[in-house]
Amino acid sequence: MSSSSRHQADRTSRLTRARDVCSFSGKICPPEQATPLLETIIMSGDRVALEGDNQKQADFLAAALAKMDPARVHDLHMVQSVLALPEHLAVFERGIANRLDFSFAGPQGRRLAELVAAKSLKIGAIHTYLELYARMLVDLTPQVALVVADKADRDGNLYTGPNTEDTPTIVEATAFRSGIVVVQVNEIVDRLPRVDIPGDWVDVVVQGPKPYRIDPLFTRDPAKIRDENVLMAMMAIAGIYEPFQVARLNHGIGYATAAIELILPTFAAQRGLKGKVARNFVLNPHPTLIPAIEAGFVDNVYCFGSELGMERYVAGHADLFPVGADGNLRSNRALAQIAGQYACDLFIGGTLQIDAQGNSSTATRDRITGFGGAPNMGADARGRRHDSPAWLQAGREAGESLRGRKLVVQMVQTRQPNGAPSFVERLDAFDLAVSAGFALPPVMVYGDDVTHVVTEQGVCNLLRCRSAEERETALRAIAGDTDFGRRQSPAVTESLRRRDIVMLPSDLGIDTTTATRDWLAAKTIDDLVTASGGLYEPPAKFRNHATV
Repeated sequence: MSSSSRHQADRTSRLTRARDVCSFSGKICPPEQATPLLETIIMSGDRVALEGDNQKQADFLAAALAKMDPARVHDLHMVQSVLALPEHLAVFERGIANRLDFSFAGPQGRRLAELVAAKSLKIGAIHTYLELYARMLVDLTPQVALVVADKADRDGNLYTGPNTEDTPTIVEATAFRSGIVVVQVNEIVDRLPRVDIPGDWVDVVVQGPKPYRIDPLFTRDPAKIRDENVLMAMMAIAGIYEPFQVARLNHGIGYATAAIELILPTFAAQRGLKGKVARNFVLNPHPTLIPAIEAGFVDNVYCFGSELGMERYVAGHADLFPVGADGNLRSNRALAQIAGQYACDLFIGGTLQIDAQGNSSTATRDRITGFGGAPNMGADARGRRHDSPAWLQAGREAGESLRGRKLVVQMVQTRQPNGAPSFVERLDAFDLAVSAGFALPPVMVYGDDVTHVVTEQGVCNLLRCRSAEERETALRAIAGDTDFGRRQSPAVTESLRRRDIVMLPSDLGIDTTTATRDWLAAKTIDDLVTASGGLYEPPAKFRNHATV
């Protein structure tokens, strides 16, 4: 029997046992049979993909998985984008799984670090999203995939709605290698608004007892943006967006980038940049982008996923967002990662630590956060061949003669909210590599990809540096009152300013006394609702003062 025949026979045997044990016909399994179903179709040692995206979670299936009997099913190899729920780690705590390949841990980062230290699980690698999806197609193909969708019909066709995210990638990787696909849905209906994933790729559908969990991960309340965030946003626009004429870009999550979005209609417009910068985004529908959209700054937004409360606003702007005939957004995390890497001229994000070489990481001694898509967004794509003004200018400033450069910007205050310095001589990632048994330290964005760093002190343009020593002095010049920054002499900083390697606010024509929240086009969630014409409906956690 050929390998493919054996895999198909194994798949058929598992599904036959599942229908016998759980007493269901067709593709619809009763929710009360979810754990027995999984105990039947999952075998010890399997690779299991559990969908936990940045936003939506197959939470009912995650809970069912964590309830399995470890005497029956154990030694699973979990392959998943995000660890966001306690159940995602409960499978390791209970001995059901022992190996993990993932991208982002978020709120579970501290507990994950504890489990690694206790040898309760072995991490294969901390991947970027795109890297993990690629390996699902090559050498980390799941035997079983547990995913989530909005609706299904009785033939297993799926409607994922605005939050398609990485569901198609996981399903395709599994279904076309004789794997088994189980889907948690909110509803089973007779007719779908559209078919996002065909039923031929789906084996079992389970209707959850309540709607799947989804988090408004990309929403930032303008009321929490501080004056220093505004100052940094002003410097980013004046020191990077304007001189490079950045039209195609991706923003990371945070108050600093939210501040940029909110001062586009004010500060950027005053500088005559409307129609010249920030026109094409690869970005989730950030509510803080609403004023810039309404002011006519934005031409196009392609999305990784959706954002709670933005559904009606997005549907009302089908000229800007990828909206289907059903009136809802179609997102795709894998395609957005590709677009962010190859179609964008700039990525601007944040980090927890930056070292003297410009390497950055969110993996620290006591928290394994992971990277998500930042290494994809924040890497100079060596395969790119099309040009743009920003790409060509970045290449010229770097001294390149045959190619351009992507702008990769780290925007970070000199100290984290807990007071820890953001600039360090040596990343915690090096110690973590030793304790976790990694071959290399988990660096998020490598220093040689970083072109600019922005702090509340100023901007450093690393493209213009011609040696590792010069890059280090540029970083120290904007590190402020930290041990790292105090090792720099004022004379060296002044020399860097004369060559426009380091730019302080005054060098960019910015009066720091005017860098206040007054520049924000919306100062509260209420203001965002008003700017949207009432189409934005903030999630409950943001409604304390919002008009809905």
